[in-house]
Amino acid sequence: MPETRSDAEAKRKVWEMVKDVEVTMMVTEGRDGHLRGRPMRAVNKEFDGVLWFFASAGSAVTDETRADGRVLLAYSDPSSQNYVSISGTAAVVRDQAKQKSLWSEPMRVWFPGGAEDPKIELIRVECEGAEYWDSPSSTLVHAYGYLKAVTTGEPPHPGENDKVDFSKKAG
Repeated sequence: MPETRSDAEAKRKVWEMVKDVEVTMMVTEGRDGHLRGRPMRAVNKEFDGVLWFFASAGSAVTDETRADGRVLLAYSDPSSQNYVSISGTAAVVRDQAKQKSLWSEPMRVWFPGGAEDPKIELIRVECEGAEYWDSPSSTLVHAYGYLKAVTTGEPPHPGENDKVDFSKKAG
């Protein structure tokens, strides 16, 4: 069973594991009660327990966020065998100054009007908890794990798995 941590190092580890992952699946609850996931990209330049996303005004994700702010963000980096889920509370925000500060030119593909496009809404996710799996990624480690499983019947140690509580101040 994973340990639940709230220390600053655990929170930094979550950021280190997700900051370079280009796409997360943001899961919200639709009006019909079904969970809906869609690919999104956090646009943070730094991390203080809040993640920011650009979205189109009036889109399903902004409508669902307004109706129920609970979200799950699922990050996966198979090349390094890192996986993170983050639960939090999301809010739709209209703030052109924040849009400008988070803007990067590749966003123009989705928002041709630029950083001041009135069709942009921001989604602010206040992280409440996370769980991560930081597994060994080398081929040699996987080969050893396979050999151990076959010869002993025991699975290898899967790597680090911890829960992180963002609602508590780091001690």
